[in-house]
Amino acid sequence: MPHTALHLSRRQTLALALAAPIAPSWAAADKDALNIAAPWEINSLEPSRAGYVFSRLQVSETLVEVDTEGALAPGLAAAWEVSANQRLWRFTLRAGARFHDGSPVTAAHVAQVLQRAHKAPGVLGSTPLQKISADGNVVLLELGRPFTALPAFLAHTSTQILAPGAYAADGSVQAVIGSGPYQISRLEAPQKVTLERFDGWQGPRPAIAKVSYLAVGRGETRNLLATSGQADLVFTHDPANFARLQSNKALQFHTLPIPRTLYLKVNAGHPFLKDVHVRRALSLAINRAGIASAVLREPRAAATQLFPPGLGEWHVAGLQPLVRDLPQARALLQAAGWTPGADGMLQRNGQAFKLTLRTFPDRPELPVVATALQAQLKTIGIDVAVTVGNSSEIPAGHQDGSLELALLARNYGLVPDPMGTLLQDFGQNGGDWGAMGWSSALVRESLQTLSSTSDANRRSAQRGAITTVLQAELPVIPIAWYQHTATSSKRLGRVVIDPLERSYRIDRMAWA
Repeated sequence: MPHTALHLSRRQTLALALAAPIAPSWAAADKDALNIAAPWEINSLEPSRAGYVFSRLQVSETLVEVDTEGALAPGLAAAWEVSANQRLWRFTLRAGARFHDGSPVTAAHVAQVLQRAHKAPGVLGSTPLQKISADGNVVLLELGRPFTALPAFLAHTSTQILAPGAYAADGSVQAVIGSGPYQISRLEAPQKVTLERFDGWQGPRPAIAKVSYLAVGRGETRNLLATSGQADLVFTHDPANFARLQSNKALQFHTLPIPRTLYLKVNAGHPFLKDVHVRRALSLAINRAGIASAVLREPRAAATQLFPPGLGEWHVAGLQPLVRDLPQARALLQAAGWTPGADGMLQRNGQAFKLTLRTFPDRPELPVVATALQAQLKTIGIDVAVTVGNSSEIPAGHQDGSLELALLARNYGLVPDPMGTLLQDFGQNGGDWGAMGWSSALVRESLQTLSSTSDANRRSAQRGAITTVLQAELPVIPIAWYQHTATSSKRLGRVVIDPLERSYRIDRMAWA
């Protein structure tokens, strides 16, 4: 069965990234293939780094999947159960499942893959897993304490199961050989991968036989690919182009709210930002309604708290909303010792209040929102420099301590239970995409209680407590709730956009 390995030097990778113009090269693509364009480059074969690309393309599977309603569903595991003491989980594998190279999916190999994922960066490291083993066709996971959300964690892309042949002798991933309905026929990292239907797939036979995926970082180029008909399915459009795309009779425009929040990541350990009153002042300076209407073109997107209404009890209905109040912002800054100079910009003890905000262009609205925030914070005397670079610069800045502010969008549906993301973001040491220089014993205790109890009332109380603390202390400052956007060609039918951004659901599509 066809599959491919990735063996590229940094120079080769850069050469591919700077290759000839995208649209003409794709114009000669196979007309019988479903052509997909999205912002996300294939910068690694490691599941913990870029596994989401291969999950969305339905190349690789996880033990647990998620259905169209957001509920857990069978994946490579046909069923699962937990012992009476809640410390031993048994996942029974789907009978007869095979990888794309023809090798069988065995419990022993799945256990090895999960052991690897437990040690690697990813969600499994935040669980109380103590032992992973196999018993016949069953994968056994033993815990040090009850952890009710474990099946949801096994739906995360970092836990995807690849074939034994996918791994090199040193344990690194050398090829993506999954068990999903599509297999890789060619990989040209970091931009392109082509797929073909896997005849050994046990589910309904997909109507789409060939797929071509192109990573296109520039929003303008993705818009052109959609309007020219060179791409059949395009994800993440620039809000400034929504009206034009919606009026294009050759396209179907898709938009829906998703559990993703656009926010400012704040280095709360920074001398200027460690005072919670200063972080509140930053929040009070933000015109969320203006950003939602003028930039995102969706007034309902203005965030009043971290979690959007679609996340159930994580969204606390009675919570004091985040608002804009410039006089109060200035008063808080003055109380913290910051006074305006002759030019109106703040200073304290001879130091100017200057910060650098990092963001990235993969989501086309981020640089625009960053510029709006720059202007809004200037109105209260804070001088913000905006740098637009690679998304990897944000976790790198978190790790080396150089990050001051970052603008990003965080998806709370990557693990079907938001707790999976919160454990990564708000633990003792924070997280690459979450808190920096801030921690809360109450949040950590609430997350632990949530993970070990199935009592509905206790779980509800802990969710509310976490949201309330985050609203009060603002280790991250919410800006907007996200709208997922895509366009599809009229030649493509049965298109259903996944609100959790886990899968492109290609296997359900058909030519119109």
